[in-house]
Parts: sequence; C-alpha cells; structure tokens
Amino acid sequence: MILLTSVISPLKEMEEGNHSVVTEFILSGLTDRPELQAPLFGVFLLIYIITLLGNGGMVLLITIDPRLHTPMYFFLRHLSFCDLCYSTLIAPKMLVNFLAERKSISYAACTVQMYFCIFLQDIECLLLAVMAYDRYAAICNPLLYTVTMSRQLCNHLVVGVYGVGLVDASINAYFTFRISFCNSNIINHFFCDIPPLLALSCSDTHTNEIVLFAFACFVIVSSVVTVVLSYICIISTILKIRSSKGRQKAFSTCTCHLTAVVMFHGTLLFMYLRPTSSYSMETDKIVSVFYTLVIPMLNPLVYSLRNREVKDALKKTINKLLTNS
Repeated sequence: MILLTSVISPLKEMEEGNHSVVTEFILSGLTDRPELQAPLFGVFLLIYIITLLGNGGMVLLITIDPRLHTPMYFFLRHLSFCDLCYSTLIAPKMLVNFLAERKSISYAACTVQMYFCIFLQDIECLLLAVMAYDRYAAICNPLLYTVTMSRQLCNHLVVGVYGVGLVDASINAYFTFRISFCNSNIINHFFCDIPPLLALSCSDTHTNEIVLFAFACFVIVSSVVTVVLSYICIISTILKIRSSKGRQKAFSTCTCHLTAVVMFHGTLLFMYLRPTSSYSMETDKIVSVFYTLVIPMLNPLVYSLRNREVKDALKKTINKLLTNS
C-alpha cells in the first residue's frame, strides 16, 4: 500500500501540472444495450458467488486439513486467495455498473484497480510456474522431494512471486498515470486496464507500450518457459515408468495444474503478445472477462473435481460438520 500511495501522489501532481481536467473516468462496460444489462447482471452475479464459494472454500479446506499441508497445496492456497482477490477487485464494480445509469469510477479508484489487477495477474502467472516446478520435483526426484521443496524454499518462492508483482504493478502504474488524459474520460472497457487507458491519452504513449510489452514478456514468457521445461522433464520421466497404473497416477497429479495453465496462459498470450494490427477492443473485453472472472471461478472446480485428495478432504470435512451438528 505504501508503494501504491507513492505512485498516486506524484502522478496527480503531474496531471495537474499538465492542466488535465480528468478527475474521474466513465466505464463503458461490456455492452451499451439496455435490454442486456439485467441478464448480464444475473450471469455475472452467479459467476461471482461461485468464485467466492469455490476459492474461499479451497483456502479454508487447505488450511484446516493437515493432509493438505504439502507444498503443492500451499501454492494452491495462494492461487485460490489470488483468484478470490482478483474477482473481488473486478466483479462488484462491474455488477453495480450493470444497473447504474452513470458508470463512473474516480481517478484514485481507477489507479488502485489497475495497480492490483497487474499485481494479482503477475502473482497468478508466476504461481502457476512455481507449481509446475513443484510437480517436476515431486515426479522427477521423489526421494529428494521433501528436501528440495522445503518450507523455507516455498516461502521464498511465494515472497519472490509477490515481489515481482509489486515491482511490475508499481512501474506500469507510474508510466500509465504520468501521461495526460485530455481526449476523453470514457474508458471503452468494464474495468481500468492499461490498453484502454492509453487509448485516451493525448501524450506520446510509445514508452508506455514498450514498458508494458517488456514486463508482459518477462512475466508471461518466463512463466511459460518454466512450465514447458518442467513438463518436458515430467513427461520424459513418466514415459520411463513401466507400470501403466504408475504412469496413470503420475499423469493424474499433473492434469489439474496443466488445465489451469492452459486456460490462464493461453488467454494472456493472446491478450498481450498478439500483433497490434489484430488488436480489437471488443475482443479485448471478451478475453478480459475470461481471465478476470471465468478462470477464477473454474480453477477451484478443476482442482476439486479432478483431485482425489481434495475430494476426500472435502468429504471428510462435510461429514465432520454433519456429525458435530
């Protein structure tokens, strides 16, 4: 929060110095068709409720069940918490705007929303890479797994992930809100994201685009490379297992994570690393809905429905609650 405050204050001063009159922004939302506002409100309210229950339940289940106190579930708990925060950052304001006549967001609130969107996006991206490394250590070096993935290393990895997110969010927020917004204050999006904000600027945004692309490349590409290399080693090790049952068991421990990786990284690669000539704000909105709201809803379902340990822990917890009541 100190980092965010240090970003906002000087940026406001710069904006005043450039004689910009923008004190708030208007979010155009997903659609301007009045007849779709109520149905979309219902759909996204349901998505948000499922996200809250799924990710909140996952965090609680991993916390209270000792059998899930392993490195893999330690990272999964952070992933679920990240999804919970990510969805909460976007969904409530989006739901209000479906029913509001004036879909405004203050300058400060827009800054905060954009800052934490970048922060949480980086965390999710890098956590999936860390989880791939964890699966590599578990399958390729099972005898040394507890030593390799020690509690200290797990804590250091998570701190590193959060640190990269803070740095990336601070730098991008600084470069975004140092420009002047004088063309319009209407953001063609349902939340404050960098590309639609840059489209409103009357300043030269070339530096901003370079910074955005550089950090997106660093975070996304490093994460994808880690995942790919980890799974090359994993698949190579699994194919050497003679027992078909053993191979199936090894593959089953990776399917949940691999599903989450494909969903999240696929959308990010399409969003940030596609050619500028193919850029479309309407396509941008649809893709953004997927990675900000749909994926956070699907992740706990993927990990709970396709993971035997999670299902067993959930059944045990439910039975315990029914017995006590």
